[in-house]
Amino acid sequence: MTQEVTYKRNLGLWQVVIVGIAYMTPMTVFDTFGIVSGMTSGRVPLAYLLALFAVLLTAFSYGKMVKVFPKAGSAYTYARKTCGNRVGFLVGWASLLDYMLLPMINALLAGIYLRSLFPQVPSWLWIVLFTGLVTWVNSRNIRLLANLNFLFVGAPVLLMAVFVWLVIQGVGHQHGHEAVWTLKPLWNGEQTFLPLVAGAAVLCFSFLGFDAVTTLSDESHQPDRTIPRAVLLTALIGGIIFFVAAWFTQLYFPTNIQFKNPTEAMPEIVLYVGGKFFQSVFLVAILVNTFASGLASHASAARLLNIMGRDGIFPIAKFRYIHPRLGSPLYCVLFVGALAMTAVFFDLDTAVSLISFGALVAFTSVNVSVIAYYAIQQKHLKTLSHWLAHLLIPVAGIICVGVMWLNLDQDAMRLGLVWTAIGVCWIIWYWWTKRELVFSQ
Repeated sequence: MTQEVTYKRNLGLWQVVIVGIAYMTPMTVFDTFGIVSGMTSGRVPLAYLLALFAVLLTAFSYGKMVKVFPKAGSAYTYARKTCGNRVGFLVGWASLLDYMLLPMINALLAGIYLRSLFPQVPSWLWIVLFTGLVTWVNSRNIRLLANLNFLFVGAPVLLMAVFVWLVIQGVGHQHGHEAVWTLKPLWNGEQTFLPLVAGAAVLCFSFLGFDAVTTLSDESHQPDRTIPRAVLLTALIGGIIFFVAAWFTQLYFPTNIQFKNPTEAMPEIVLYVGGKFFQSVFLVAILVNTFASGLASHASAARLLNIMGRDGIFPIAKFRYIHPRLGSPLYCVLFVGALAMTAVFFDLDTAVSLISFGALVAFTSVNVSVIAYYAIQQKHLKTLSHWLAHLLIPVAGIICVGVMWLNLDQDAMRLGLVWTAIGVCWIIWYWWTKRELVFSQ
């Protein structure tokens, strides 16, 4: 009998964290700045603090669940173990929207950025080349991907540090260096709260993917210790990067009055701060950041597909396969690459509209799983710390995620419900044909 091939535990804490940060794409702070600055009346850094607080609540719940279920699969695994196979299936099915479509979005963004640098080359060719390279790297050992992401995340973050230095020099030159040391980027006197909450809800989507590090549980050293720490560190470090960048951007642009197009303010931000050359360098850095996110999202999608295949959800034997030498879910990697290639037929708005739905399903289900497992099944509510960790924090997480649900785009809600209905039909088909929806334990 052939011994089943399993993942190799090659990843340490910081390798997992860097994959999570790459997934989050730190430079997205500049893409959303103009929109959120208008919504919050120039209080983007404060909105990021609220968003980080909301995200850390759910990150805490992820950490609690991975300690008892240190297995790849993220929200799908936790929901299945605590709420049953059918609930787990629906959570995993909805989460696939987040995991499977982000590689496509990164391919679309790469096509857009490369077309702007080389307008004579069609976007579809860049998409094919970008996706092919990302797929090849993902088909190799996971350590190669993690080590590459140290470079591909580190370079853009260093460029963001240069951006901060340019802002300090620019503000100091225009208004004196005492103008740099002010709290106005955080609090400018505006006291309305609801617009701040709405802005924070938009920014929470910048953190999508901090949960993706849990899909690396089977490839991490001591996953019951490494992954909970990695989830919290990824959310916290990503939040710090977002906050610092937003602080200095808000310092330079107290309002949106300078922007011709606030919804697409990134090119204007870097142009005003650093000039035309810096704008070109920044665009290259964003492309590098997109490649890092493409690598991380592709890896996470392939591993979620693999664990669901191994649990028997998909009747495709190749989805269970792990390459004996490379230690990668090779056929899942190729499938995600093929799906990302279809980006040549889609536009960015259509793909983006579906991602948020799947992520919010995952966030909600993980908080519910903590309550179901610790508070209801294990009855761990004997001390104040138990009440806080096993009930109050996940309930607060559910409330914060609820605010994000209220701010979800209507197209995303409709398309997400259609996708969920397809999943329900899958379960009904199993029942109708008198086949049990049984997953391996």
